[in-house]
Amino acid sequence: MDYINYILMALIVIFILQLFIPTKGVRNITTSELKNELKNKDKQFIDVRTPGEYKGFHIHGFKNMPLHQLAQKSNELSKEKEIVVICQSGMRSQKASKLLKKKGFKNITNVKGGVSAWR
Repeated sequence: MDYINYILMALIVIFILQLFIPTKGVRNITTSELKNELKNKDKQFIDVRTPGEYKGFHIHGFKNMPLHQLAQKSNELSKEKEIVVICQSGMRSQKASKLLKKKGFKNITNVKGGVSAWR
């Protein structure tokens, strides 16, 4: 019985750690680094927050593609261009980065701290 509890605890710890470990092959930048990249027309800027959050405030140049729709809408994105992903705090954009990576996108950048850090 104790053996099963140890296995369950280990699985829970692994699951929690995976939420915070950056996705392999995804570049992470700060909002101050983002300011230098916004002028680059060869990049795709994606905001994965809800339409309501996006409407309330968004960074000029970012297109709204809510996380729950990203799998279906990813075909609208070019695999040839870098994708810069942002959300409110950095958690959803990290999930979006993993999703895009699984869909075959290679050049993905996650904005740490999200829109909250931008303000």
